[in-house]
Amino acid sequence: MIVGVGIDSVSISRIARLIEKYGQKFLAKIFTEDEIAEGLGRGDSAQYFAARFAAREAFFKALGTGWGRGISLKEVSVKREDSGRPQLSLSRRAREAAESLGASIAHISLSHEAGTAQAIVILEGGQK
Repeated sequence: MIVGVGIDSVSISRIARLIEKYGQKFLAKIFTEDEIAEGLGRGDSAQYFAARFAAREAFFKALGTGWGRGISLKEVSVKREDSGRPQLSLSRRAREAAESLGASIAHISLSHEAGTAQAIVILEGGQK
């Protein structure tokens, strides 16, 4: 059963400007060390970070809280499975917030098109 859905779209150029203006300070405030290392090693780093920013926003929308419940942006991250499929990685607090809705699984999809990055998060319950 679906217990939450969130979707977000982020301008890649906006993220590029923030990275250019604030550099490591901006990245460290929002992204994990693993995400920063992987993102900076890519030629499309602004696109990479924009998609992960959208993923965080989509997760909070799926919770129905926006940024809230005392959970910071860094407590939600995106990792890739060996297949390349994205997977949400949640801190204890973020996981507990999802579980409070009855969610036991978080699905995520990322996309990039026409200068934007999109993410959708579906929280599903009733399974382990």
